[in-house]
Amino acid sequence: MSAAEHSVTLEVRENAWLATFQDLGRERSEALGVPCGGAADQHSASVANILVGNPRTATSIELMGGRFAFTASQPVLIAVTGAPADVTVNGNQVPMWEPVCVPANARVIIGNARHGMRNYLAFGGTLVTERFMGSAAPEARMGFPQQVSVGQRLELLTRYTGFEHPFLTQPLFRLPVPIPSFEQPVRTVDIVEGPETDAAPGIRELLASREYTVTAKSNHVGLRLDGPVVHPEGLGEIVSHGVPIGAFEIPHGDELIILGRYRTLTAGYPIVAFATKASLPMLGQARPGQRMAFRWVANDDAVESHHEAQRQLHTLEQRVQSLFGALDLPHGAIPVPAPAAA
Repeated sequence: MSAAEHSVTLEVRENAWLATFQDLGRERSEALGVPCGGAADQHSASVANILVGNPRTATSIELMGGRFAFTASQPVLIAVTGAPADVTVNGNQVPMWEPVCVPANARVIIGNARHGMRNYLAFGGTLVTERFMGSAAPEARMGFPQQVSVGQRLELLTRYTGFEHPFLTQPLFRLPVPIPSFEQPVRTVDIVEGPETDAAPGIRELLASREYTVTAKSNHVGLRLDGPVVHPEGLGEIVSHGVPIGAFEIPHGDELIILGRYRTLTAGYPIVAFATKASLPMLGQARPGQRMAFRWVANDDAVESHHEAQRQLHTLEQRVQSLFGALDLPHGAIPVPAPAAA
């Protein structure tokens, strides 16, 4: 039987450029005018939690740039996902996208992230933090920044007490982790038509044939891209309305905006395309200077791509549950049912 839940102190020794508590965001908040927020790269955040036996929706720490270091008062089980980075435990390199057993008082350092914007650090157990509208995700405009700072002592409630097993690294225990590719110089984003696609003559051909570059003006509300655009014609005034994550918006200036998880309303700008759900994690890792290309796909193909990504997460949850159960490691995740075939 697994040990009883106990409290572990995590002391932050070095901070990234920005470190925040994070989860998958708020549910049903947007009807009240509050963005859902949540991890920009939902895939990496979900995998990190699955790998330590947590539900996908558990709170993790999202890191952006710089070096982040911590020590734990007792053994902890961690996983680091997201952009390729260097992860060490007491100076020894450890892998990303795998469960890592960290002994008590060991210094863990995560740094030198490349080819992406964000890393996700998950701990087996529950990170204790405040919640706003049911979520630990930041909402700075509502006075809920959720930033993690140097010297801060975080509390983790966990049943993990340490683990050593001579066969853990053998192929029998290899996990089917869906690791995305981060190193393409040009990232291809699948897109489907938007409500104003037909009103922008030539926009299909333009988006399919040109490259765009993420600019430094991008933020948590959306990515701003430098590249050619076509302004829709004959639309008149567009009433501002809610819009899905991944909407391609053309403002009055000559730029393209891809709205993120902290978007609100359209501000009356036309929407000429949507990124597919399966492409959203890639957009969450886009950094200034990243080049992008776009590929039009059918709606059915977009749905199937999303279902396939969810099936991969479901398979990983099942394997982790079986492995942790066989080794008597704490496991609190309930696998989300795999989607049916589209």
